[in-house]
Amino acid sequence: MKLLPKPARFALMAALDVALHARGRPVSSKELAARHDLPPRRLETLLQALVRAGILKSVRGPAGGYELARERRRLCVGEIVRVALRAEEDEDQSPALLVAVLEPLIAETEEAALSRLDDITLEDLYASAIAKGFGEKQPASDFDI
Repeated sequence: MKLLPKPARFALMAALDVALHARGRPVSSKELAARHDLPPRRLETLLQALVRAGILKSVRGPAGGYELARERRRLCVGEIVRVALRAEEDEDQSPALLVAVLEPLIAETEEAALSRLDDITLEDLYASAIAKGFGEKQPASDFDI
């Protein structure tokens, strides 16, 4: 059983990919999608939600793309997941039994999991990815001057 839906997983992957590859230049959605064998349109909605939430920033123009809006150590995994979950929510009418009995239990469980994810930063994921050979080893600073 997977607790996080694919959009949340893709949002985390996209933010981590940008952290790994946006050194001195933005990461385009096309190159991000190509690196992970995904259609660009699949990621674009999530990327825009991450921009609206202040996790990524969008750079326009021919060499445009996405960069982190904040330092990796100031971005927690729980925040990224919450943005993705809100982006995928639909406003269908739910059955009363689901709303009255199951939703409170599910909400409590989700909040416990998200609280744990709040303790993990994008910096933690970045360090793990670098240790496993993803991206290039970078200097300790988060931003280039």
